[in-house]
Amino acid sequence: MKRAFKYRFYPTDAQAAELLRTFGCVRKVYNMALAARTEAWARQERINYNRTSAMLTAWKKTEELAYLNEVSSVPLQQALRHLQVAFANFFGKRAKYPRFKSRKKSRKSAEYTTSAFRYQDERLTLAKMSEPLNIVWSRPLPKGSTPSTVTVSQDAAGRWFVSLLCEDPGVKPFPAADAAVGIDVGLGHLLTLSTGEKIANPMHERRDRARLAKAQRNLARKAKGDGANRIKARQKVARIHARITDRRRDHLHKLTTRLVRENQTLVIEDLTVRNMVKNRILARAISDAAWSEFRRMLEYKAAWYGREVIAVDRFFPSSKLCSHCGTLQEQMPLNIRTWTCKGCGITHDRDVNSAKNLLAVGLAATVCGAGVRPQRRVPGGQSATKQKISRREP
Repeated sequence: MKRAFKYRFYPTDAQAAELLRTFGCVRKVYNMALAARTEAWARQERINYNRTSAMLTAWKKTEELAYLNEVSSVPLQQALRHLQVAFANFFGKRAKYPRFKSRKKSRKSAEYTTSAFRYQDERLTLAKMSEPLNIVWSRPLPKGSTPSTVTVSQDAAGRWFVSLLCEDPGVKPFPAADAAVGIDVGLGHLLTLSTGEKIANPMHERRDRARLAKAQRNLARKAKGDGANRIKARQKVARIHARITDRRRDHLHKLTTRLVRENQTLVIEDLTVRNMVKNRILARAISDAAWSEFRRMLEYKAAWYGREVIAVDRFFPSSKLCSHCGTLQEQMPLNIRTWTCKGCGITHDRDVNSAKNLLAVGLAATVCGAGVRPQRRVPGGQSATKQKISRREP
């Protein structure tokens, strides 16, 4: 199993200048290749990676673009490969049409393959550099492994990171477990489990909202442009955002690892977060909860460690359905957090009841196969309501 190990490093002035120059050249090559492929597409002509690689060779020979020879050629070639992948995803209807990279907004990064770096005894030296990078080895690489790809990046807060892709023999399936859990995500509580456990929502963005608002007001007062004061103010805002993001990611990593370790089957709801954040009242809270990131982490960790994640169709009435007798309530506004079933008289916590229903229908999908449609009767013996259950493999 290949894994990326990310570390922070502190470059010298010469290394920082070289990397920033490389980032600029990577962006330039990517944008020029994208423009060439777009123009060819308008002429109903296809240009592939090999054609753009030949174009790069020709560009380097021109006087205007001779500076491309000053940086390592490997990151430039990798930029063309990334563009090829972007077009493959577009034609495969997995992504939108590739966009041009912006000098201010796009991620600053460069990818080096084995021919463009040297790694030995925790000393990493990149092409065009005479000294190794000053990396903070917060954790060791897997014993005996050698990086196959190195990606250097700088975030908006000015921090430098290096990511090393290598084989990790330590990623092995956990011992089989008998436990299964239904997971209901929310805002009051980040997660509610079918066991009745509720996990608090840390609300990382809200904790720093006052500091962030002050920094953003300070940035708004600065004259637009590339002035030093505006750059400092923009980096201050970026550092606050980075602090929020780091805390949120750390919390989600610990939470998803624990859930995957303890349970063999994990059942979640297939929410369309992209549509939900269009709600102007709840958008900020939903974004802060990071439901999509939670699901992404849960799925790839389940794939690593031999667990199964099942996603239940978003239209399944998990909140309105009594987990004890199966009676379906007619309405269930969001402000109702506890309710009493008209069929059996049991009082339910809305979130716990939802998690129990998700677990039940997820296990039914496991036994009966994908696409099972369980039937539930509404009060008064009316016609049954059918809800589709979709199963996602890890």
